[in-house]
Amino acid sequence: MENLRAILDAAAEGVFPPADGGTTIVAQHAPRDAGVLCFTAHSVVFTDEDPRWVRESLAATECDALSASMNPRFLAALMERTGRTAETIDAMLVASPLPGEPPLPLREITDADHSRVAYARRRRDDVRVWTVEGGVLTTGRGIAGRLEVSVEVAEGVRQRGLGRALVRAARHLVAEPLWAQIAPGNARSVRAFQSAGYRPVGSEILLVAR
Repeated sequence: MENLRAILDAAAEGVFPPADGGTTIVAQHAPRDAGVLCFTAHSVVFTDEDPRWVRESLAATECDALSASMNPRFLAALMERTGRTAETIDAMLVASPLPGEPPLPLREITDADHSRVAYARRRRDDVRVWTVEGGVLTTGRGIAGRLEVSVEVAEGVRQRGLGRALVRAARHLVAEPLWAQIAPGNARSVRAFQSAGYRPVGSEILLVAR
């Protein structure tokens, strides 16, 4: 599994890199995306930088070796070397597709100027957008071409289960594993995705061009 997409596809099936404390370094799938994935006791750094530099920088990071790839010192050095920036370290979740029609009256739109949609289009390809009263659902191809989902629920209808219903409905719209990235501090969203059947498989940080 020496390419990023193969690692992700395997993780979606519950097959993970060995929990040996090691780090796998692979090339970027595309120029847009670089970053780090962390599974149980194993990290994956995806970058087109010199692998020797990556390993030397990890070894020089003053922390537990298991934490080095997500240590702020290493990440700052990686961003400086690559001229990239990042927003946050996210929890990484995945769910399998579900059969049948979605249990919500979703309407697909093609001309969307919602802030969530604009954000998705900066970071994903093949973005599709659906709306329902009080909510927006987007899918698109992100890291290594995997299919990713995000939702936005209007302030006035939050805490009524719409977010959970949207992310579950998304599983009826796809024919392959569906990925989500959530800031760990966003506990409400984490609970919504987990209750809709998304499984936590690790953490990630995406480095994007400045």
